[in-house]
Amino acid sequence: MGQKIQAVKGMNDLLPVEQKDFKLTAAFWQAFEDTVTRWARSYGYNQIRTPIVEQTGLFVRSIGEETDVVGKEMYTFADSNDSLSLSLRPEGTASCLRAVVEHNLLYNGPQKLWYMGPMFRRERPQKGRYRQFHQVGAEALGFEGPDIDAEIVAMSADLWNELGIRDHLVLEINSLGNREERAAHRAALVAYLGSHQDKLDEDSKRRLHTNPLRVLDSKNPDLQEICNKAPHLTEYLGEASRTHYAGFKAMLDGLGIAYVENPRLVRGLDYYNQTVFEWTTDKLGAQATVCGGGRYDGLIEELGGKPAPSIGFAMGVERLLLLVRDYGSLAYQAAPDVYAMHQGEGAALQAMKHAQTLRAAGFDVLQHAGSQSLKAQMKKADASGARFALIVAQNELSDGTVTLKDLQGTHGQTTLDAALLTSTLQQWKNA
Repeated sequence: MGQKIQAVKGMNDLLPVEQKDFKLTAAFWQAFEDTVTRWARSYGYNQIRTPIVEQTGLFVRSIGEETDVVGKEMYTFADSNDSLSLSLRPEGTASCLRAVVEHNLLYNGPQKLWYMGPMFRRERPQKGRYRQFHQVGAEALGFEGPDIDAEIVAMSADLWNELGIRDHLVLEINSLGNREERAAHRAALVAYLGSHQDKLDEDSKRRLHTNPLRVLDSKNPDLQEICNKAPHLTEYLGEASRTHYAGFKAMLDGLGIAYVENPRLVRGLDYYNQTVFEWTTDKLGAQATVCGGGRYDGLIEELGGKPAPSIGFAMGVERLLLLVRDYGSLAYQAAPDVYAMHQGEGAALQAMKHAQTLRAAGFDVLQHAGSQSLKAQMKKADASGARFALIVAQNELSDGTVTLKDLQGTHGQTTLDAALLTSTLQQWKNA
């Protein structure tokens, strides 16, 4: 017997049943995808699908060469001819905008797009954080005012309501201003942190001159006092940025969406400006952020397109579904409606015909395969979780009848004309 080959650490199989270390099932996941598809459509967003492999330069240019994502976490490799560096996508926005620019999607006006799929980062796996993970993201491209900022936050809030987890999430917001304002704040921040360099940890010292905003996001408890007293970016905002931020907050207030202003909220990618936000929870341990996003008005131009204001967000699906599983609600059906059984010569074919008729009427039917006693088949019907059992016996073929049994309800068992099978099951199911 050959040695078993296991999945790569931090890359999970999605099975019909819960696993010991990964308790999300394929049926639960599918129900979430169906919910997301309806939700995105209700806001007028169209789906876009991009390759999971892109040129490495896309992420270096968009995310930032000095970020941890590009510097330490990407899966990067050379193409077979060694002339092109490729990377598995670590996030969805850059790929989405690359496609927008390449195919000139903004030619006829603004676009609202959404995506869903796997992303990859080489980091230490833990609850809610994996090396292959999945994101749902939305991008509103070509919209300038704070109204779209508020809409995209309201859009995410609606999803939390639908999933039953709104009470377990807190909205944090901030403004990063424009490029010039961030540059002025960066200079003040570097000077301030430099005066405390002897107290910084190694990560913060590394980030001091490459990505100093990320120092403010440090989870090191020894640095919290230093970070709390650091210059706030909001102190460097000009009139236009302050007006945009005030308009955004006013709309959130008008929509009844509660928020907390967090001056240390900076997000981890270089392309953000103006509005940034995160939805956080205290129910998932260290992995507090479930969804985050903000404006990236200069990114389309950076990727070779004409300048266009843009905003978007992404949510981690695994992290979100762990929250939904434990605290929310998501209706889904893993079991079939009907388990179709047969006994005797010719009964298997007739049961299969009835199963096809029921599927055409909208029922999920699991067809028993093989020849076993009715007692053994009934055990499998019970184990399947099906609500109803359809029994086709050889002695019923001549008179055109079938037997139905309600495995979970009060309808009992009855033999009826096969022509009444579909209507009877519909009545039973809706009763």
